[in-house]
Amino acid sequence: MSENSTGQRSHRKLVLAASIVAIVWLAISSVTGPLFGNLSSVQKNDNSKFLPAGAESSKASDAILKFSDTTSNNQFPTLILFEGKVDASKIGSANVFVQGLAAKDLVDAKGQLIKDAKGNAIHIPISDYLSPGAQIGAFPSAKNDAILANVPLDANKSQLTLPNKSVALLSVVTTIRYYATDYAQQNGFITHTTGLGGLFADLFNAFSGLDSSLLLVTGSVVALILIIVYRSPVLWILPLMSAGFALTLAGGVIYELAKHNIITLDGQSQGILSVLVLGAATDYALLLISRYREELHIYESRTQAMKVAWRGVVEPIVASGTTVALGLLMLLLSELTNNRGLGPVGAIGIVCAMITILTLLPALLVIFGRWIFWPKRPKFNTEDEKLTGIWSKVAKSTERNPRKYWSIALLILVVLASFATTLHSNGLSTAQSFTKRTDSVIGQEQLTTYFPGGQGQPTQIVVNADKAQAVSDALKTFTGVSQVEPQTVTPIIPGQPIPATKIVNGRELLNVTLSYGPDSAAAVKLIPPMRALVHGVDPTALVGGTSAIYNDIDSATRHDQKLIIPVILLLIAFILALLLRSIAASLLLLGSVVISYFATLGACSIVFHHMFHFAGEDSSFPLFAFVFLVALGIDYNIFLMTRVREETIKFGTRAGMTKGVTVTGGVITSAGVVLAATFSVLGILPLVFLAELGFAVAFGVLLDTLLVRSILVPALVHSIGPKVWWPSKLQHD
Repeated sequence: MSENSTGQRSHRKLVLAASIVAIVWLAISSVTGPLFGNLSSVQKNDNSKFLPAGAESSKASDAILKFSDTTSNNQFPTLILFEGKVDASKIGSANVFVQGLAAKDLVDAKGQLIKDAKGNAIHIPISDYLSPGAQIGAFPSAKNDAILANVPLDANKSQLTLPNKSVALLSVVTTIRYYATDYAQQNGFITHTTGLGGLFADLFNAFSGLDSSLLLVTGSVVALILIIVYRSPVLWILPLMSAGFALTLAGGVIYELAKHNIITLDGQSQGILSVLVLGAATDYALLLISRYREELHIYESRTQAMKVAWRGVVEPIVASGTTVALGLLMLLLSELTNNRGLGPVGAIGIVCAMITILTLLPALLVIFGRWIFWPKRPKFNTEDEKLTGIWSKVAKSTERNPRKYWSIALLILVVLASFATTLHSNGLSTAQSFTKRTDSVIGQEQLTTYFPGGQGQPTQIVVNADKAQAVSDALKTFTGVSQVEPQTVTPIIPGQPIPATKIVNGRELLNVTLSYGPDSAAAVKLIPPMRALVHGVDPTALVGGTSAIYNDIDSATRHDQKLIIPVILLLIAFILALLLRSIAASLLLLGSVVISYFATLGACSIVFHHMFHFAGEDSSFPLFAFVFLVALGIDYNIFLMTRVREETIKFGTRAGMTKGVTVTGGVITSAGVVLAATFSVLGILPLVFLAELGFAVAFGVLLDTLLVRSILVPALVHSIGPKVWWPSKLQHD
């Protein structure tokens, strides 16, 4: 097709338009880039704020607040454990030390004052972040072989950002650890800083390298895969750069929304956002570039080839992106605010990826021309190598003997799915959430050697004053309860008379110390029977505290699974039916995604328990795995079946399926490998949940692209024939 003068003018106009689009994107990125860089400053990571107001622990928290002399009862108990021989002088010395911590200025791990953005040392005392009116003290273990001190931090102030842009909690705990280590060395102790303060500080630290290490590793992995896929030293730059623009756009939008409290962002959502956007944008880029390369063999003009390619991929990309975004938005139905926050965060990321790849990438490809594919430049009027490659052979083999292929594929999936019931998704304690043994994790383990596991973080129960004694007596006989003490007007001082019990509006507050760590599975399991016992004595009683919060989070998560999973399935079935104009095809594809999901859960159970030896899975793991695997897995259904439908109109169902697998097999496999690689990068963060989610999505996507989408679905379509398009007219072809 030679270009005439009219065609040349059209070509020049399109190249000029592409240049303008690229310039506009550069301007957009100059604004959104800095905002994305500050994204971590608007994170909120407090589990107690994730629960709905109607949860009993939320109601208890409001009631407990009335027993505090301050405006906030939201504390991070930070426990300092000193292991070693204890006598009266050391107890006194430890009290002097911990009470003197309030006046210490924040320092780094080397004991140097923290610095502001200009490098100037600044003086910020720990007292600025203590819970107002909190009593700091140290007391010995029953066997005089350890000392425990509690430094209650204000949870709200601790999450503020310091002048050096770090989270205050991390600097406060770093300072406590620095001085505690120095004191321990001088007095013959071994020390660990744990409790919620220490655990959350290590959690913040786990995300501290998010913006640099996670993005660097993800970008490097994607670049390497793209170089292998395209076998070009330059082409990979364009899709990766476009994905980066998509990420900065998403980050800028999310920053503004989170800053103004329209959505909630936590470290987990930010980590998922990065890999989700880079993975999805690269997937869409692969689809566009593959179709563009295909059309360059047919059209001499690269602008005409791009127009045809863009029209060919816009429907599947928009359908895919919309499906994933809507699936993620279904998380807004969750009772937990962190799940609700991930919904719009992920959806914004997907929409930004979709917009960027459909605007910026086509413009860049048109600007650079055919040479960007060097050294394998697609030449006009030559045969496309995809038509005779490995996927052509796979497609023809599946067409010749479909029953054999779908039987073997289905057997593999069913065997893997049979292990799905062995998942231990009953929740993880904060200590079990780390893949590495941090100081707080070690401290939490050692704490139970010397003290009751719930020491310093009691389960708190608000009861009517006339029922308080009866409730207390009942709790003292309850297995798992170590101690029950009423809240007093002033703190209890050993050796001094016990102060009067504090009564507020005819109610008392009981502090119940459990034998287990407050966020452990054992402690969380105690809450339902404990509530039943307490409510039997006082129906108006409210059971709160850390263990109750974790129990209510688990209950809310299970509620979310029962509600959100069916809604997403119905949504995807509806979108597929509209896109393919076929109810039968949509149900077939939906079924393939569901069996793939359960097969992935089975594989996860085998790997997590017998290879990685994780303590279990977070209670939200099945829901998150479902959302990402089903929402993202449907991408490949859409990529394949929209092309198959296009070819079916020309050649019939069976020939259309063979052609569809031939031309999309390579791009779908490449897209799956990219997405799997990006999600597996989550494993570099020392958190069990993200490591598990990363593996689940990576394995599930590979299973989907290599087995389900390439073998199972084509074989089933060949066996069913044209009826797969029922009730559309194609069922008669």
